[in-house]
Amino acid sequence: MIDLLRARLRQHTQPAPMPASATSLPERFRGRPSGTTGAGRSLPVIDLGQVVFAPDDPLVARVPDVEYTRDYRMAVRDRGALVTSGDIELATALDAKMRALLGRSLRLRSVVAGSCGGCEAELNALGNVVFDMGRFGVQFVASPRHADGIVITGAVNTNMREALERTYEAVPDPRIVIAVGACAISGGVFKESAEVHGGVPSSIPVDLWIPGCPPHPLTVLDGLLRLLGKLEGDAPSPAPLTSPAQPL
Repeated sequence: MIDLLRARLRQHTQPAPMPASATSLPERFRGRPSGTTGAGRSLPVIDLGQVVFAPDDPLVARVPDVEYTRDYRMAVRDRGALVTSGDIELATALDAKMRALLGRSLRLRSVVAGSCGGCEAELNALGNVVFDMGRFGVQFVASPRHADGIVITGAVNTNMREALERTYEAVPDPRIVIAVGACAISGGVFKESAEVHGGVPSSIPVDLWIPGCPPHPLTVLDGLLRLLGKLEGDAPSPAPLTSPAQPL
């Protein structure tokens, strides 16, 4: 243990502050779109629940002069809020009764329902020293019986739908459901497949939608803290890129 503490002191690495500063993300990061194009025109309506934020994303490749910022804040309570022309109604806190039941902690069970593994890699990063979601009382657990809710990743394919629904039913009431990534929200790049059900089925009510392919850990952490009422209001957004990113 002493050796671990000494190594930790030598590393000088501290958890990222929340809300994070503008310098915490590299210029190549593609956050939510700015409100207008470079020419001052309003952006067309884009469904951020389907966007994969890739240079060849067919959903928005047709849109000229789109600028993406370093603003990682994209988590919402309502699926419809992701269908936007730039502005997003960020997630709000659970009601007071639910927060009182949770106390100062949130235990989550991860359900991988047909994923490529990208979203899970970012969720794993939430436990490292940089993001350290444990400092906010958020932790993943091994059993739905010990959980306050579930985090769903993946496009929900035919083979995983029953497992997902049974896991949801195993979580004691009241329970929270969080959909992470484009696949869980809309089916993502797999939505045209006959084996995919287009994300989380309507039989499972979702409390928090976190877009991305995969979402950045800060996007996930920001959404969780807003859901828990530990991060409120629309704090100043991270600075935009010094030069516009190439259109997606």
